[in-house]
Amino acid sequence: MEMRHLRCLVAVAEELHFGRAARRLHLSQPPVSLAIKELEQELGIRLFERNSRHIALTREGEVVLRDARAVLARTASLRQHAQDAGRGVGGSLAVGFISLATYSYLPSSIERLTHTYPDVRLSLHESTTDEILAGLENASIDVGCLFASPGLPAGLRYQATSREALVIALPEQHPMARLTRTPLEKLANERFLAFERHFGPMMFDTVVSACMRHGFSPRIFPARQMHTIVSLVAGGIGVALVPQSVQVFQRAGVVFRPLRGDRISVETGVAWRAGDDAPLVTEFLRTVPRLRPVAKVSTLSTDFA
Repeated sequence: MEMRHLRCLVAVAEELHFGRAARRLHLSQPPVSLAIKELEQELGIRLFERNSRHIALTREGEVVLRDARAVLARTASLRQHAQDAGRGVGGSLAVGFISLATYSYLPSSIERLTHTYPDVRLSLHESTTDEILAGLENASIDVGCLFASPGLPAGLRYQATSREALVIALPEQHPMARLTRTPLEKLANERFLAFERHFGPMMFDTVVSACMRHGFSPRIFPARQMHTIVSLVAGGIGVALVPQSVQVFQRAGVVFRPLRGDRISVETGVAWRAGDDAPLVTEFLRTVPRLRPVAKVSTLSTDFA
């Protein structure tokens, strides 16, 4: 197996067309077709289902594609690290993050990293948990700060950084805003601002589960970023269950109240590719807080007062 086999596999899988894949690789089509055939023979599996009008990855091909991307990413990383070392510079690090990380440890982690590696080329990408996981898999980012995710993709590693209680964000003029603690069941008729499930499954499931334990299924009004959710609450669009650290995001027109009764918590952490021991990745991981793992009965952590 050679690197050309892996490059051809990735190109054909992304283009789903041998001709376009060949042009992308600056090759003629026969060498690309031959590379796929050789790879299938070596692995003893079919990577693609194809006929005269259609081409698609097989289930086995999807597994091989993920590993091929990881190998190519590591090769590119090795080359980049070697070039950076030769130039005497600090290298580069791409960090994907949910907005919640900026309210807690991310600013101090970046400050510590840049103090240790003053020449680092740092790129920051605010995103959602699902997109961060995809970015780690395709090597467009090196480290992700995200919500804990059920079913972490193979090839990634995860370390919990915090476990926060949820509080309710209410419009300032809401009747429940006068209470010291808010009974969740009294908000059954409200519109709940929350992530769509595919953007942040753990956060979505936590919100829905909490509401259902209080006797109702929430009417969800979707949003993608935490600061967007808080701004929509300020505009009177609805209410929201948010991690308590969001309270540092001071927004006129919003009040935050703890819940009456049970304490509902949500976990965030960092993820990276298994085996990525690049100095910048290792140093960044040293800068973040670390929580001891807890027994995982489910992805929802609920502590009752």
